[in-house]
Amino acid sequence: MAQYLVLIYDDEAAWAAGGPGPEAVSAGHFEFGKVHADALRGGNALQPTSTATTIRDGVVTDGPFAETKEALGGYYLVEAPDLDAALAIGRMTPARFGGVEVRPVMTFD
Repeated sequence: MAQYLVLIYDDEAAWAAGGPGPEAVSAGHFEFGKVHADALRGGNALQPTSTATTIRDGVVTDGPFAETKEALGGYYLVEAPDLDAALAIGRMTPARFGGVEVRPVMTFD
């Protein structure tokens, strides 16, 4: 089976403007985790982009590298037989103010 990273992108401004509370968000991800427990290999939420530190060409700066409307907010590592199965899981990933990106993990033999 192949592994895929499901990247969760959200609009941080929408969350700050009164998005659902942490309990509602956690409930959605908890339910997702129960439904897809057999495929999940890992995952985490990320702190807001305001906590990011970027290193580019050896120079360290505060903040994210790119200014975008949607920022990477978390991820799941899933195992699936093929891309279609990974996309089916990706479609069910909670992303209230954004979307998800599904990418195969590169393997080196």
